Amino acid sequence: MSPSGRSQPLSLMFLLGMGMASERINCPSRCSCQYLEVNCTGQQLQEFPVAIPLDTRQLILAANNVSYLPAVELSFLADLVYLDCKKNLLGDDLDFTFIGVAKLVYLDLSFNNLTQVTFSTFSHLLSLVVLKISDNPNLVAIEKDAFANNTWLRHLDVSRTGLTFLDTSTVRDLPNLRFLGLSDNLWHCNCSFLDFITWMTESNVHFPDADNITCYTPEGLRALKMPAVEAQLRFNCLTQLYKKDYIFLFLVGFCIFFAGTVAAWLAGICAVIYEVHTSKGEEEEDT
Repeated sequence: MSPSGRSQPLSLMFLLGMGMASERINCPSRCSCQYLEVNCTGQQLQEFPVAIPLDTRQLILAANNVSYLPAVELSFLADLVYLDCKKNLLGDDLDFTFIGVAKLVYLDLSFNNLTQVTFSTFSHLLSLVVLKISDNPNLVAIEKDAFANNTWLRHLDVSRTGLTFLDTSTVRDLPNLRFLGLSDNLWHCNCSFLDFITWMTESNVHFPDADNITCYTPEGLRALKMPAVEAQLRFNCLTQLYKKDYIFLFLVGFCIFFAGTVAAWLAGICAVIYEVHTSKGEEEEDT
């Protein structure tokens, strides 16, 4: 074989070796990398890793101590479709964090310290299909229109959080929703929650661990499952009046009484005036 024939495979092997070395160099410290995937699970990371390959599509940061996701660094990963951040210390304000990863399909933020979800938290994730925000005990509020732009959302889990209320339109207006985790929350089952419970019983959405979707307050409904609660709330809310209802009825009654009194008074005055004019007319005719 000619020298030139031997040099070609050697050159190819050299280039491949250089490519593999380059790939290893570009992999973040304490993380493992393979084709389009970076896995940093359980590495005690305190911060978002640097030097993540820009073509990464799957990033796993599970079981670390990351408390902040930098929006700028994330925006460099424009092709990212899978992000797993469960079991970290993420919390407080995540608004506009995901503005640069519009292709994201899967997002796991479970087992963190999230406190609220607003419209600006996930509004840029137009392709999102799976969202897991369960096991965030400090999550006490989800805005009514929080998922208004996530019309492809199919799987949503808000189990084991600090939620006591969820507006019906927040989930009812998601056309592709098929899975909704709600178990082990501190649901406040008052008349305002009746609409949500009714939607649950009538929708085609699957509710896993349904036996643990129960009321926490008021005391009389504690530990009751949603079907039983719906019947109880329908009776309570449609047959009983609250203090504000009595005040409203009193004001309406007073207005009707006052209007009737004024109308009667005016009618009496008109009758007297008519009678006086009639008497004067008869006296003038007699003279």
